[in-house]
Amino acid sequence: MSILSPRRPHQALLPAWPSLPDWSDLMARFEAMPPWTSLEGHMIRVEEHLDEGRYTLRAELPGMDPEKDVDISVRDGQLTIKAERTEQHKEGTRSEFHYGSFYRSMPLPAGAKEDDIDASYTDGILTVTVPVTESSTPEKHVEIKATPSGGKVT
Repeated sequence: MSILSPRRPHQALLPAWPSLPDWSDLMARFEAMPPWTSLEGHMIRVEEHLDEGRYTLRAELPGMDPEKDVDISVRDGQLTIKAERTEQHKEGTRSEFHYGSFYRSMPLPAGAKEDDIDASYTDGILTVTVPVTESSTPEKHVEIKATPSGGKVT
């Protein structure tokens, strides 16, 4: 006895792809990547919270000169932080620090006042604060219509 529909011919759930790449090799390379790696450089680790009309983002950027090495920009509701740390080579030393480009882009909450952003840098932590106004659009509730057992919405 077959459980397949007699009206439709049996089809595989996934098409046959004879030329698929070796996925195990691709996954092995992906798993070997450190978690902070991104396509644009090392990802900046952040903390964020929204409290009493103020959005605060704290970014971990130790050893940076904020005037020379850090750039903060806002565009289309996205706050972007870019930083660059250059390596100083000294003979006979060892370093496990991360050098190169650092990048993070975060969406700002609704009502963020992009013209009033403030930033400060203390003890390796960049703190960005943005005032947020209450949304002028009231919350809208959607009525749920009951469906009779026949299946038609009235």
